[in-house]
Amino acid sequence: MTNHNPTAISRMKKDYLRLQKDPIPYITAEPLPTNLLEWHYVVKGPENSPYQGGYYHGTILFPNEFPFKPPSIYILTPNGRFKTKKPLCLNITDYHPITWNPTWSVDTILTGLLSFMLEEIPTMGSMESSLYEKQQFAKKSLEFNLKNSQFCELFPQLCDEIKVQLEADKKCNNNEFVGRPEEDSTGDDFDLSENNKNSNLDSSSYCKWHSIYSYLTEILIYAIFALIVNYVIKNLD
Repeated sequence: MTNHNPTAISRMKKDYLRLQKDPIPYITAEPLPTNLLEWHYVVKGPENSPYQGGYYHGTILFPNEFPFKPPSIYILTPNGRFKTKKPLCLNITDYHPITWNPTWSVDTILTGLLSFMLEEIPTMGSMESSLYEKQQFAKKSLEFNLKNSQFCELFPQLCDEIKVQLEADKKCNNNEFVGRPEEDSTGDDFDLSENNKNSNLDSSSYCKWHSIYSYLTEILIYAIFALIVNYVIKNLD
């Protein structure tokens, strides 16, 4: 930290205190204790969005000249919206230094990132995926992030939250399995077998009656055709 610009460090501390006082909805952010210019963030997928239930971990790398130069933004958790470990091209990143405003703070950057994530506008570093794929990424993001030691060190509360959610999902899946008919007693299995027999008998009876009906229908059609031909011949005579 001795080589870092005092102006940048001072600004980072002010932005961090502001975030602690006024947290951003759906976003948690922490700087590295050993480097205040490297921040890690987690976006919790908002309700009624393709990312609902997901946790998306990423990094923001601030230049030594911050706030006069913009940062780089990366996302590490697969999400279906942005490519992982690739710099994102946004008007709040170093892809667009001309549009950068030194008055923009960390909370401004994070709010802009979330807003762009919820849109479908393509850009450098973005990707296309279906709604189903995004929802699957959201489900898999929980266990994915728990495997990241840095994520767990910086966001222990989120790790506990994720573990609780995974345990709840596991119990829910177990309850669904226990509630299936296959888990019933042998008596119920016997009833099921009897139902299958009755079903087979009904099917056999239906086939027999269907054959008789088809045969009678053919006879009726031929009879009507014969009457029509006979009527035509008599009129010709």
